[in-house]
Amino acid sequence: MAKCDICGKGVHFGNNVSHSHRRSNRIFNSNVRSVHCKVNGASKRMHVCTRCLKSGAVERA
Repeated sequence: MAKCDICGKGVHFGNNVSHSHRRSNRIFNSNVRSVHCKVNGASKRMHVCTRCLKSGAVERA
């Protein structure tokens, strides 16, 4: 679900690094919000990342 419908930004993967520098896998989820957007004049609920919301890539309904 953590995927933007506008730009396609999704999860990223990396490492947790402890004090002793041992590494384990971790996930970075995108900051995705469920918002009502205007699509072809109609209101539609979409999953949009906050970067797209801030830049004005979508028009909120």
